[in-house]
Amino acid sequence: MRLSLCADLRTFSMPRLMQTLGFACCLLAMWPLHAQDLAATCHASSSYDVTVKPDSLLFDRSSPEPQRVELLRGVLRTDGVAVPLKAEDRDRLTLFERELRALVPRVRTVARNGVDMAVQAIRAEAGDMHLSASTRRQLEQRLNTDAEQLKQRIARSHSTHDWHGEIADQYARQLASDLVPLVAGDLGQQAINAALSGDLQRATMLRDRATELAAHLQPRLQQRMQALRPQIEALCPAIDRLAALQRGVRGSNGKPLDLLRIAQ
Repeated sequence: MRLSLCADLRTFSMPRLMQTLGFACCLLAMWPLHAQDLAATCHASSSYDVTVKPDSLLFDRSSPEPQRVELLRGVLRTDGVAVPLKAEDRDRLTLFERELRALVPRVRTVARNGVDMAVQAIRAEAGDMHLSASTRRQLEQRLNTDAEQLKQRIARSHSTHDWHGEIADQYARQLASDLVPLVAGDLGQQAINAALSGDLQRATMLRDRATELAAHLQPRLQQRMQALRPQIEALCPAIDRLAALQRGVRGSNGKPLDLLRIAQ
């Protein structure tokens, strides 16, 4: 019985915790406000990536035309062609550029707060696992280091190109490789030690705790992250304002720019 339970504990702990803590790491990597966050909360979407340059804004996409839209203090170029504008449209685009630039630091703040919230959520869940002091110290150090690296990336980012899926996946893999072995190893060792000492009840309890963790950690973390939603909602009026400012302005092909769309 004891050897059987030990073997069982060795096999279950790592795969299950890889799955659940990997999700937690994804929370850290994904919270720098992806388009789906704004689409779900503010009903806003765009077919363009946007890059905030020191002297202009660049919107680009692979298709359809226009593929490049540039704004520079009321000057509009689509696919390299200067677009004649009425004075009213020029003023609207000038305001659009100014207000989008003002929105960028607000988005960064919400993204940083999301990282902090994810760290706190993982820390709280880890606190319920009764990890060893050594594991807690290592977990805290690595969690803080990885979170700080992510915050630095947020601070340096000036383009939505910086947050495409592969980049986020890389952060998730890095975080998972730092955190998962620590927690999985600690819980697994606790259970094995209990079984070897003859405390099969505690060993079974630890096994059941890890099984419960695999089933319930994801929704608990998602629930904790809902606290960020009001901060995202606070961005919606500014996004609505941007959509209104660009409405009616047309590119060189005579079609509306549609840099930003708000679902009705």
